[in-house]
Amino acid sequence: MQLRDMKPGQKGVIKGFLPGNSEYRKKLFSLGVLPNTEFEVTRIAPLGDPIEIKLRNSFISVRKAEIEILDVEPL
Repeated sequence: MQLRDMKPGQKGVIKGFLPGNSEYRKKLFSLGVLPNTEFEVTRIAPLGDPIEIKLRNSFISVRKAEIEILDVEPL
């Protein structure tokens, strides 16, 4: 499943990373986006981009095009 397919209030876990932008992957790592981390989709902008997620008591906003490298699983 992709994060872009999830709705506000849904929870999931980051299973890993798909091949893609390694520079952006490093940025996500620095924000605490790591495999086996639980998250919750908190908000989606009116036009669908960006998506805000709650992760380890922090909120981060990510763009749909940038999060295509995330492999997530709903809880």
